[in-house]
Amino acid sequence: MAEKKPAKAAAKVHRTYYIATGRRKTAVARIRVTEGKGQVLINGKPLDDYFHEDKDRAAVLGPLKITDQLSRVDVFVKTTGGGITGQAGAVSQGLARAMKTMFSPTDEQKSRIFGTTTIIKTLRDEKKEQAKAKAIAPKPIAAVAPASDANATPLIPGGTPAAPASPADVAGGMIKKLRDSGYLTRDARMKERKKYGLRGARRGTQFSKR
Repeated sequence: MAEKKPAKAAAKVHRTYYIATGRRKTAVARIRVTEGKGQVLINGKPLDDYFHEDKDRAAVLGPLKITDQLSRVDVFVKTTGGGITGQAGAVSQGLARAMKTMFSPTDEQKSRIFGTTTIIKTLRDEKKEQAKAKAIAPKPIAAVAPASDANATPLIPGGTPAAPASPADVAGGMIKKLRDSGYLTRDARMKERKKYGLRGARRGTQFSKR
């Protein structure tokens, strides 16, 4: 009787993850984003099972909707601390940071390979960030095409012929959308601590005349 040969193990697919961390109040969320079909898992649970309110789900999906990546990536989240609202805000900021890393140029990324998995995070260069903050972009000089030449190539405000947007321009536009929407900025509001001699942060004791 012929012996059965053991089935070959399925070949592991190489996956690339873009990681980032978000914070809100006392909550911390660690995000992993990879190419996929729109799956969102938070602490092992689907988004609708973890966040029951529409405002929390909208906060989480905001960065994906604004970059039109809602059905193109899979998101895996590990969040701890805080409450439901704090965790939703932490996930929103962390996801926006991960999307920014995904659209950033290669020289601004730091990658590490573990077997069939590649982890990519943002490479922070403080000197480059300071130089970018100090740089002031010159105002473009408006150029007008001659009125007699009807077949002239259309000009953009800089005076150069208009050209189709390159992938780098598209990625820069995505990052600008995330920055302008406020998803990349941490919400610094927190509960104010109770003060000595008071009943709360600001609330004092009720006055009693007798």
